[in-house]
Parts: sequence; structure tokens; C-alpha cells
Amino acid sequence: MVTGAGSVGSVPRLVIAAPSSGSGKTTVATGLMAALSVRGMAVSPHKVGPDYIDPGYHGLATGRVGRNLDAYLCGAELVAPLFAHGARGCDIAVVEGVMGLFDGAAGEGELASTAQVAKVLRAPVVLVVDASAQARSAAALVHGFVSFDPEVRVGGVILNKVGSERHEVVLREALEAVGVPVLGVLRRGARVETPARHLGLVPVAERAADAVAAVDAMGAMVAEGCDLAGLVALASSAGPLVGAAWDADEALVSSPPPPLPFPSLGAAPQGPPVGRPGGPRPQTPDGLTMPVVALAGGAAFSFSYAEHAELLTAAGAEVVTFDPLRDEELPEGTSGVVIGGGFPEVYASELSANEGLRKQIAELAASGAPVAAECAGLLYLCRELDGMPMCGVLDASARMSERLTLGYRDAVAVSDSVLAAAGTRMRGHEFHRTVVEPGAGDSPAWGVRVPERRVEGFVVGGVHASYLHTHWASAPGVARRFVERCRTS
Repeated sequence: MVTGAGSVGSVPRLVIAAPSSGSGKTTVATGLMAALSVRGMAVSPHKVGPDYIDPGYHGLATGRVGRNLDAYLCGAELVAPLFAHGARGCDIAVVEGVMGLFDGAAGEGELASTAQVAKVLRAPVVLVVDASAQARSAAALVHGFVSFDPEVRVGGVILNKVGSERHEVVLREALEAVGVPVLGVLRRGARVETPARHLGLVPVAERAADAVAAVDAMGAMVAEGCDLAGLVALASSAGPLVGAAWDADEALVSSPPPPLPFPSLGAAPQGPPVGRPGGPRPQTPDGLTMPVVALAGGAAFSFSYAEHAELLTAAGAEVVTFDPLRDEELPEGTSGVVIGGGFPEVYASELSANEGLRKQIAELAASGAPVAAECAGLLYLCRELDGMPMCGVLDASARMSERLTLGYRDAVAVSDSVLAAAGTRMRGHEFHRTVVEPGAGDSPAWGVRVPERRVEGFVVGGVHASYLHTHWASAPGVARRFVERCRTS
């Protein structure tokens, strides 16, 4: 059993996996979450890997924050604690896999694969099989996945894109010999409109009512075509977990304190920082100033792990979300800014038109206040994006590219920054179709060691900007270091 506050060791749980990408995992997982939620169950949604988009659809389906489980970014030892953290108070958990069941980080064996997560969580797997171009061969496919790793328990199959009743009969007869029950059949004509573009599905934050309708349709399709009672029963067969649920406060206590002062970042600015009111800031119970950290959100910046805001709050910050597409000013009292990933290239003209906010961010950065930017945030801080003026914090320009940059990265901090001391090793993930020129400043953010050796990103004063997405649960001291800089700058 999971022990400690919020113990959820016995929560029923399923992993929705597939032989390959494009088999229908997202449709089935999101639809199952929605169908169970409609029936009054509190469903905990999870996604294997670094994907930000699918958890948005999961959140719509369940009314809870979609959370990622990434053994590469966070380490396998944090998978179960982070799962337990997200599943507190829930009746059942549904985990959507990534790529094929056994696909993970390139050259790293099972690391970061759906299979690894399923084993860590002691959770049964439901295999979603695209049966559109096969019949009896589907049984051979399922047999291979069942026998490939005996530690992975494939407890059921959902057949997707089945063409007819006769097709279904043939598939069911073939699968009887494998001994894995068919827990659902989805017809080939039953499609849900989920538009995609250069980096995958269009995020929930950009689709609003259309996304709600799509999730409702997925839920109805799964409810009609799947054995919900059988899926819940399978989820209830998951083995007990051992260990405590992750907790942001406890994570900060157990992490080493950030080294202070920040010698390479320059002296703290004199006078009242930009954007802060003249009066005293609120304080934490232990008497420390509670700085305001502005967290970018909205349609252009929808990529952020929930644990980042939780860690910033635990470190003593007041986290306030702002939308660079709509808000003309930073939140009152802003002491630092965090800008995550998203699609600024889609909204470049609107972001550029919000000149007042761009200027305020530039002034805040020039004052020495901490600004952390990942991927989309990096583009926003450049002089321009596809020829349109951005914040001008960095002496660099950004543009769209035909080349997709994708993959995990093993990195080390090259320069002391508001996030990490030089020499700090972290793992990250890149996913973009843009280019920033130059790719690194005089003080680069990271030295990337995997897959090739290079430096990238920028450390300028209190600014840390990089293409790398990182998961701060793997290094909680990052959040504490950032908040300390907010207090002292």
C-alpha cells in the first residue's frame, strides 16, 4: 500500500497501450475517462511521457489536472509517487501510454516506455489494436505483445476500426486462442474530429467548445463499444503500491538548499522593481516575503507541468496565471515570470500586437528579476518571431522551420542561473519546428550531451531561456532557487 498522506495504494488503475502510435490510444483513454466520469466516478488522468497536449483532453474528460509520468525526465523512482499524488481521492486511474507499448527513450531499453510505467505501477494493460487491415493476424500480434515481457500483464484488448459484424466475429474467434479477453470493439466509421497540425493535436486551450464536444463524443463511443464493467474489474486487479505519495512541501524539504548569493547574475537592481506595488508584500508563516510569480498560460502558452506551480507555491511564492494574448499587464506585484511551452508561432501577430505587455516583460527582465522560459517562452523573449516583434529580451531571432526537432536530452547547466548552478545535471525534452538564431548566447543555458554534444539557450542576468522542457519534480531545488531569487532581486 502507498503510505503517508493521501495514501492511494489500492486505487484501481489501468494502462491504455497499443502496438504503435496511431492505433487509437488517445481516443480510447480519453473516452474511457469521460465515460467513467459521466457515471459518477472520480477518475485520475495520467499520460506516459512528456506530452502536454493529451493531458489537456484528459482534464476535460475528468475535471482533474492531467499529469505526466515520465521515467526519463523524473526517474523511475518518482513514477509511483507522482501517480499517487495525482490519484489522491479518486475511484479509479486511467493511464494513457506513449507510442508502442515497449517503445521508450532511444537506445535506453525499456526506459520511459509504457511497459516500464505499467510495471512500476503494477497495473494491468489494455491493448488497443487497429484491426482495420487484419483479421486472424491480430491474434498473432496480441500473442507477441503478451509474451514479450512476462512482467507486463496484458489483461484485455480493445479492437479499433473494426469494419463489420463479420470482421468482429473473426477477430474474436482468433483472439480466444490467445486467452486475452476482448473488452471493447470500436467500428471503423465511428470517428471523432480531433484536428491536428505541425506538432500533433490542437491543444484544448485553443479549441474550447469544439474540444468539449470531441471529448463527449469519445466518451459516448467508448461507453457504447466497450465493456465498462469489465474494464473497471480489470483495474481493480492492480497490485498494491509501496511508498509515499509525492508532496511538493516534502520534496523541497528533502532537496538541498540553493547556493546563495548568485555571483554571476549581477547585483540586485536598486529601487522598486518593475511591476511591483510600493507597499509591503505578503509574508509566509515563517516571516519570509511571498513574491508573486507570473505563470504564462492561455492558448499560446498551454504547456506546463502542474508540479511546477505546486513547487513554486511550496517554495513560498504566490503563483498567478496571466495570458499574453489577452492581458495587457503582468499581475500586480510580479517578482518573476515563468513562460512554458506552447504555440507562439500560431499567435505571433497577436502576441506582437500586445506591445504594452511585451515592453513590461522586457523592463522586468532588464531590472534583473528572474525570468524562466522554455521553448515557446524562448521564442517569445526573442527580438522577433517570423519577422514580428517579440519581447526583445534576447539578442536572437526565431522562425518556423520544416525540420522537426524531437527527443529526450541529457544536459548539464553551463552557466549559473536563476534555475541551477553551473554543473547541475538535468534531463529534458525537445519538441519544436522552429529555429532560434543564434542557438546559444555568450552564457549558454545548457550543454547537451545526448544525442550530440552542443550548447544551447541563454542566461542573461536573471533570464534563463532554453528549448529544453524540464520536469522540476526531478530537481525541486530549481523552484526554491527561483523563488529565492524573486525575494532578493
